[in-house]
Amino acid sequence: MQIDILSTLTFALVTIFTPGPNTLSSGAMGMKYGYRRSLPYFLGIATGFFLVMLLCAVLSAVIQQLLANVLPVLTLLGAAYILYLAHHMLFSSYELSSGASKPLGYTKGLLLQVLNPKVIILGLTVYSTFLTGLAHNPLALVSSALGFTLLSFSALSLWALFGQSISFLLKTEKRRKAVNLILALLLAYTAVSLVLSVW
Repeated sequence: MQIDILSTLTFALVTIFTPGPNTLSSGAMGMKYGYRRSLPYFLGIATGFFLVMLLCAVLSAVIQQLLANVLPVLTLLGAAYILYLAHHMLFSSYELSSGASKPLGYTKGLLLQVLNPKVIILGLTVYSTFLTGLAHNPLALVSSALGFTLLSFSALSLWALFGQSISFLLKTEKRRKAVNLILALLLAYTAVSLVLSVW
């Protein structure tokens, strides 16, 4: 089987590194808690991402037949969860020194992937167009899913480190509210765009 590696990587890089629930929430976590305290959340995202990619690879042929019925439901669930994250972000505080405020943990990162239509669409697209036939090669399937997961973790880290680097700008309540509003609106836009892309 001939694989166009350049096209596959280009599609994956653009999809994984552009703003979405994973990257936007990672930027916010880095800004609020720093990279190290956010790691459990990132590991949850990475675990969920890997599992979703594997599932998409194994079931791509079956899901293509059911896509018309399954995708709208997944998109609505995912959009609802993204809006929940947007609400959480809008009203979160940036009391970095306070021990009372806790970062999102491993489970929330994992849950985000299960309900993240962007990752599901990425997996279905990659395995049903660029990497057709890998479902019959378990080693290639696992290796490709792991490779995409490493790309995803790199994107999370980049966004989180960017968020951490601009945290010094958040010294006033007015600036903190403005940043929260921008991030929440970006997440809400992501959720609305996902729903509109299906209908």
